[in-house]
Amino acid sequence: MDAVSRNLDQGNMESDDREGAVADLKTQLGEMQIGGGGEMLIDNYDVVDEKQEAAIITPDDSVEEADPLANDFEAMKARIQTPTPDLEIETETEHTWTIENWRALSKKERGPVFECGGHPWRILLFPFGNNVDHASLYLEQGREEEEKAPEGWYACVQFTLVMWNKNDPSIYLHHSAQHRFNAEESDWGFTRFGDLRKLFMASWEDKGRPMIENESVNITAYVRIYKDPTGVLWHNFINYDSKKETGMVGLKNQGATCYLNSLLQSLYFTNAFRKAIYQIPTDHEVDRRNSAWALQRLFYLLQTDKDAVSTQELTVSFGWETKQIFEQQDVQELSRILMERMEKRMKGTEAENALANMFVGKMKTYISCINVDYESSRIEDFWDVQLNVSGNKCLDDSFKDYIQVETMDGENKYFAEGHGLQDARKGVIFESFPQVLHLQLKRFEYDIHRDAMMKVNDRYEFPEIWDASPYLSESADKSEPYIYQLHGVLVHSGDFNAGHYYAFLKPTADGHFYRFDDDRVTRATLKEALDDNFGGDYANLTNGNTGVRNPYTRTMSTKRSMSAYMLVYIRQSRQKDILLDVAEADTPTHLSRRLNEERAEKERIRKEQQEAHLYLPVDVIDDEGFTAYEGFDLTSTIWDLDPAIPSNPKRYRVLRSQSVDDFLKTLASERNTPPEHFRFWVMVNRQNKTVRPDQPITEGSLTMEGAFNKHGSREKSFRLWLEKADTFENGRAIWPEFAPQASSTAPILIFLKYFDVDLQRLLGVGHIYLKKSSKVSDLVPLIANTMGWSAQSSSRSNLSSKGSESTLVSPSRSVQSNASSENILPPSNRSPSSDKSSNTLIGDIPVPLLALYEEIKHSMIEPMKPKSTLAQAEIQDGDIVCFQKAISDRETSALLSSGRYSDARDFYDYLLNRVSVSFSPKNVTDIDKEVFSLVLSRKTTYDQLAAKVADHLHVSASHIRFATIHSTTQRPKQTVKPAKDTDLGYILRPHFGGFNNSNQRDDALVYEVLEMSVKELESKKNLKVTLLSEGITKEETFDILVPKTGTINDLLRGLQKKAGLPDAVVERMRILEVSQSKIHKELMDQTSVVPIQEFATLYAEVIPEDEENAQDGEKAIYAFHFDKEPSRPHGVPFKFVLKPLERFEDTKERLKTRTGIKGKQFEKIRFCLVQRSKFSIAITLENDDILYDKAINPDDFLGLDHVNKNRAGGVKGDSIFIR
Repeated sequence: MDAVSRNLDQGNMESDDREGAVADLKTQLGEMQIGGGGEMLIDNYDVVDEKQEAAIITPDDSVEEADPLANDFEAMKARIQTPTPDLEIETETEHTWTIENWRALSKKERGPVFECGGHPWRILLFPFGNNVDHASLYLEQGREEEEKAPEGWYACVQFTLVMWNKNDPSIYLHHSAQHRFNAEESDWGFTRFGDLRKLFMASWEDKGRPMIENESVNITAYVRIYKDPTGVLWHNFINYDSKKETGMVGLKNQGATCYLNSLLQSLYFTNAFRKAIYQIPTDHEVDRRNSAWALQRLFYLLQTDKDAVSTQELTVSFGWETKQIFEQQDVQELSRILMERMEKRMKGTEAENALANMFVGKMKTYISCINVDYESSRIEDFWDVQLNVSGNKCLDDSFKDYIQVETMDGENKYFAEGHGLQDARKGVIFESFPQVLHLQLKRFEYDIHRDAMMKVNDRYEFPEIWDASPYLSESADKSEPYIYQLHGVLVHSGDFNAGHYYAFLKPTADGHFYRFDDDRVTRATLKEALDDNFGGDYANLTNGNTGVRNPYTRTMSTKRSMSAYMLVYIRQSRQKDILLDVAEADTPTHLSRRLNEERAEKERIRKEQQEAHLYLPVDVIDDEGFTAYEGFDLTSTIWDLDPAIPSNPKRYRVLRSQSVDDFLKTLASERNTPPEHFRFWVMVNRQNKTVRPDQPITEGSLTMEGAFNKHGSREKSFRLWLEKADTFENGRAIWPEFAPQASSTAPILIFLKYFDVDLQRLLGVGHIYLKKSSKVSDLVPLIANTMGWSAQSSSRSNLSSKGSESTLVSPSRSVQSNASSENILPPSNRSPSSDKSSNTLIGDIPVPLLALYEEIKHSMIEPMKPKSTLAQAEIQDGDIVCFQKAISDRETSALLSSGRYSDARDFYDYLLNRVSVSFSPKNVTDIDKEVFSLVLSRKTTYDQLAAKVADHLHVSASHIRFATIHSTTQRPKQTVKPAKDTDLGYILRPHFGGFNNSNQRDDALVYEVLEMSVKELESKKNLKVTLLSEGITKEETFDILVPKTGTINDLLRGLQKKAGLPDAVVERMRILEVSQSKIHKELMDQTSVVPIQEFATLYAEVIPEDEENAQDGEKAIYAFHFDKEPSRPHGVPFKFVLKPLERFEDTKERLKTRTGIKGKQFEKIRFCLVQRSKFSIAITLENDDILYDKAINPDDFLGLDHVNKNRAGGVKGDSIFIR
């Protein structure tokens, strides 16, 4: 059956048309076959839209009891309207409406009003169908249209509508539904309640009479109103406001961060934790990479915002990228890492040790001898407790399992110092529990039968109040009760591969539980927080259902897919300390100030976006910015708008209707200068990808939009250069006349840059004007004038005036010059490093010999010929001329030897390849090593790179080694090998394997100061050796440097030095080379290390006594571990001695000692004989077998079949991290 929507439009259909439509339908109903085969259509003015999400409760046809009569209201209600489990009935009633003269009814009829729960109700009937060929029947609230429902009114109603023959109450039709009625959804029911043809048929379901008999029928409404303990019963959550309904807000899900959201909400409502986070000083560290600031910000927004808060700032501070955002991670691991980061930030502050005092308990691991007074124990801190769910029914069962005592006896006796081998008890006991106890329930485990990680959905109960004292040691301080109150239940719904996380939290000690499901917060009952998350089988499955569909896996299951995976308990005696109020005064003042600034900025941006069509973005540069700029063009090639950099353009938001003159007045006012002293030049994009001034704007009356349309490029902003005059006449600025470029007398606007050889800087110095017919050499006196290179008049005579006389035009005055081009020192004639005199005279002005270059584009810096005219040199408005002083060969050599530049072209090349590289120590424990940055050229060679870093660190360059950095984990990635043809650009961005190097940072390296030179290091081989002790159960890996031509004995001596082993132990050691978890060969002391690859797996162990003291007739066999199939080896292989006539039952006892594997773990191992000739077959060994006789061939192996616990259990890649 279809549901109906809430809206019933009154419509504007003409009465004649309506009566005609109804009359036609009545005529059809009077025929033998109603509808005449045609489709019944009703005008749309009164259509009630259908809804698919209505909850329809179908009758259970399997009940064999006698059907009640429709006029037996109590019996009918008991049969057709079963109460909803776990809901409390507020009130209920039934009401019958008798309908007469069915064919005379109008299109829509409403029955009499009746009362239930203090509110009016009535039945709504569409006798001829609501746009369908069925009678349509609904229940609606009975207020008149002009009478409004009370604000916030709603009712949770379970109802059944029954149509029945008033002459024969055994003939009836009914449908049931449940709905949350409110002012917006005031009606609900069934568009296709009953087929009109069938309702009027002579015999209803072989009863011998029709449903609607003699144009009359009864309709009974059974209405039951339920109490709504949470306020969201059957809520559709359209326009739901968490803040309004609960006073709290949720967190937005970025993709797969629901697990993070549930943890963050739990920590937020641990108020003492929130207060401690606020106490971390971050007022001078407001940075997107600062996780403490980001967490403070998130908590404050949860505290003050009206809408759900984004976690994006926090995950950015963690260093997470898209990959981490869309991967569900382990909550326990995330919690521990987050605690570690925050605890580190709290050191030295008033919050120091706050987290440890709150979350850390103590447990004791012990081995206690039974027959002598001896105990070995170790007390450790714990932040949370991991509890087994599988095999346990409740929380107490898990704790009993956790502290279970293992008896060490027989072959497994404990060696007690001073007492020898003794029977002992081994176990764990708690010395104290923290104020806030985090319990991690192991809902995910490896299933050996399915060979996969699976979720444990078994029923597992936990109480609201829990006593932890039974699990404390006898010596523990119990002066204060260890009674805990449940504060939070973090839930996972789904299975291992797909699911969703949410949390039930109790923000106050005496308050209610609330469900925090990403951005939605709702009130919850105690049953929803506890019982519904125990897991286990579904109860009360109805209508023959065999299970419930999991919304994430789309499979049917009889077990609940939602279950608790983490519990948060708070010690009752400390609840006031943990759940204390966090007031506005507890939040850092800079936090609210910064967030208010962010909100104001967001509001400004929102307003700007709304009004964007009225404004034009205008970017302005001037001479002040140009003279502060060091780089290509007149300003940043990307037109960077960062206002903190004085050389960057300034962005203005200008009304499109504002005139150019008015905007000019605004800029003049900022500079406290009359507007007549300025004019605008339009900046254009040239074909060589530079941006230069093209022409001045002379029509000040133009609107900014008009000027942009006339002169602007296709850029989004209008780019302008603001020129300031320095020549005036009667207070008016005198501008050089602007003439077509074809004219030889046209003044050309030229920008000047100066390469200062001494300071190694390239800066703008201003602009000049020069006629196109002037020669390049005529630039020199103007440069001298601009640079202020003037002195006392020289007694030397003026230079020869053979050069053609030229008129020089500048913004300030006309200058006549008799300069001879022969006295200029351009690169085309002589090198800037000539040893000749570095000065000449132009008139009375001593001017340094100069080299001139034209900056055509970033990669094209060309020398200029002094005898060429500007026209011949193709100089035009906006071109840039760079000049430098000439220097001697001796000065050039000195500069080059110090790694500096003597030629402007080389410095331009440096700028083109300039990059800022961050250097950090390789080992994060090297707190004495600094993190620093250097500005370098991508063409810097490896030797030059090492020299610059060594100079900064004051160490030898030969002892520095570099490595690249992984862009995601920020960890060292690959060691950089020194080579003469390797430059910095290649190191940061290798040309090969673009895919493999896409995750490498191109702006940072790690460095390591070695004890030996890199060259000496290259003469050695680095081998990883794993030292085995306690059988094969304890492993410790070392990196050992040995000479490339060394021997295994050198390797052992290196291991001795690294591990601090005595000589007596090393003399009994051997090295095993392992391949695919099986012994490949034993390496003798004098074996050369040359054929051993650096990635080879090597194990070092002390030769066991039974092997050293092997008797005649005994032999050895290699053993390895595998998981189900011999082709799936894992673990540490070993060598084992076989004894003649020894039953395998006794052999296993020696295997316990050899491997160090004991207890239940050893009992789970299946021992097999694996023959190389039949490697895929593993022959199980029984206790009575004699392995010595079965292992005939020297290539036979002893196989240990057991689960590989080190195998990756899921789909995760890199482990989770927080930067």
